[in-house]
Amino acid sequence: MVREFLLTSEIAKAAGVHPNTVRLFEAAGYLPPVPRTASGYRMFTEFHRDQMILARLLLQWPYPGGKALVEEIVTHSAGGDLGGALELAYTYLAQVHAEQAHAEAAAKLLERWAQGVAAEPFKEPLTIGATAKLLGITVDMLRNWERNGLVTIPRNPRNGYRRYGSAEIGRLRVIRTLSRAGYSQMALLRTLLQVDRGAAPDLRHTLDTPGPNEDAAAITDQWCTTLAQVERRVLEALTLLERMIQHPYQKPRKP
Repeated sequence: MVREFLLTSEIAKAAGVHPNTVRLFEAAGYLPPVPRTASGYRMFTEFHRDQMILARLLLQWPYPGGKALVEEIVTHSAGGDLGGALELAYTYLAQVHAEQAHAEAAAKLLERWAQGVAAEPFKEPLTIGATAKLLGITVDMLRNWERNGLVTIPRNPRNGYRRYGSAEIGRLRVIRTLSRAGYSQMALLRTLLQVDRGAAPDLRHTLDTPGPNEDAAAITDQWCTTLAQVERRVLEALTLLERMIQHPYQKPRKP
C-alpha cells in the first residue's frame, strides 16, 4: 500500500533540520495541526513540508526590524492565509532594505569622516554629561566606548575631568551612527584602528571582515554580509509563498 503522507524525518530532511526542530515548530504554531494515525504517527502533507521550509527560511536570527513581523508571516501561512503572508513578507523585505540603507549611510559617514571632513563644528570642550546629552546617549555608553578603545578622551590636567572637544565629539558621532546602524563594537574597533593608522583604503570591507587573528564572535561583526544573507532568505521565502499559492495541496487520508 502506498503511503499518502510524509513522516517527521522526511519533513526534517526537506527543511535541513533535526526532526526535533519539526516537533518544536509544530508546538510553536509555525505549522498547521498535524493529524495522526491510529498508532500515533504524524501524517504530514506537502503543505506541511513547504510550510516547514518557509518557517526555517524566515526564523533565523537576526530579524532586521524585529521578530514579531517574521512570526506573523509564518503564522499567517500556517493558518492558510497565504495571500496575507505574502503581503507581510514584502513588508519584511522592505524592512531589510531599510536596514541595508541605514548601514550604507553609516558607512558613507565613516568614509567622509576618515577623509578629513569635519563631523562636528568647533566648540569649547564639554563635560562627559554635556556630551552624553548632546549625542542623546548615556554617560555609561561613553565610558564603555572609551574603555573598549574606540575613542581616547583627553583630561583636564588640573582636575582630571574628561574634555570632549570637537574632534572627540565628531568621532563619537561616527561611532554612534555605526552602532545604531547595527555594526558591532569589534567591527568599529578594527575599522577605527585602521583609520588611526592612516591605512584606510577600503573601510567598508574592513567593517564587514574580521581580521586573520579575529574570530567573528557576533553576526554583527559582519553586518553587511549578514543583511545580504537575510535578504536572500526573504526573497527565497517570497518565491516559495508564490509557489504555495499556486499549488493544489491535498489532505492525507488516514490508513
